Amino acid sequence: MRPSFASLFFFTCFVCLKVETISYELRADARLKNYHKIELAHGVGPESIDFDCKGEGPYTGISDGRILKWNGPQFGWKEFAIPSHDRNREMCDGTSDKKLEHVCGRPLGIKFNKATCDLYIADAYFGLLKVGPRGGPAQKLATSAGGVPFKLVNGLDIDPATGLVYFTDSSTVYRRWEYVTAVLQGDKTGRLMRYDPRSKKVSVLLKGIAFANGVALSKNKSFILVAETGKARVLRYWLQGTKTRTHEVFAELGTYPDNIKVNQEGEFWVALTTGTEEDTGKKRLAGDTDAGITVDTVAVKLDREGQIMETIDASDSKTLQSVSEVEEHLGNLWIGSVEVPYVGLFKN
Repeated sequence: MRPSFASLFFFTCFVCLKVETISYELRADARLKNYHKIELAHGVGPESIDFDCKGEGPYTGISDGRILKWNGPQFGWKEFAIPSHDRNREMCDGTSDKKLEHVCGRPLGIKFNKATCDLYIADAYFGLLKVGPRGGPAQKLATSAGGVPFKLVNGLDIDPATGLVYFTDSSTVYRRWEYVTAVLQGDKTGRLMRYDPRSKKVSVLLKGIAFANGVALSKNKSFILVAETGKARVLRYWLQGTKTRTHEVFAELGTYPDNIKVNQEGEFWVALTTGTEEDTGKKRLAGDTDAGITVDTVAVKLDREGQIMETIDASDSKTLQSVSEVEEHLGNLWIGSVEVPYVGLFKN
């Protein structure tokens, strides 16, 4: 039987997809040869990573509530900030006890406003925080929106031109230690919000999100992405243009997305939850997908239209565990995690 044009087109695209997937895997294998671990002195779980307005760092938040700064191999990690003035150091410093997170704090998303050099922190329990360029105890900016208290503040990004801070509250019902339950129960109370430093007010841009997670502002500021972890996808909320104030599905991933970071080219790195002891639901959602994502894929790079450009795969390596974020800086990839006692680094 003579093949139709449609079947030939499908076969051609399938072959192209497989070739692209192979190239992703080869690139990932090459990266693993240049992978390094920067061990933390105390605590675990460097969830998010950023560099300050001078390019120094990286900085990261860890399990005991503190923000640390990397000062190079000679000086190592030094404390930069704490979530509150009255944090109990004797109880908190160095702890990884999840039962103490509501007392000690648990910073998740962090981001510097490169125009002011202030560091903004999405603390799961303390809310939206800000620290000046010299560090120290954080200033509390917001703990609720629309009269509804935050339960699990998670990801954030900043528009340095306006100072507007975009951030998420994953749920209005569940705390961080209950996040597996939140996803399995199909909780859809997550919110995408915006904090205006001039009015000091928080506005809700989008609600009804199934575990709102990482956020990333597009390079041209026309839209913002938010990871909808509970539905294994990324949403796009339009800030400008004819679609302003509307949203749509940006990428269907078939597995749980975590933090999202934009690089200098305007591409998006999306971390994917991996199979660790506290993996959401104890099992990844989908198996292999047509997009080239497998149960071993720990991160994907998406273009401005949500198409996969590259994947990082950990099928043959134990070095990539519990990946929560990929931050691209000066050609290097810095790897965050909610579980491990080190920051990962793929040197260019």
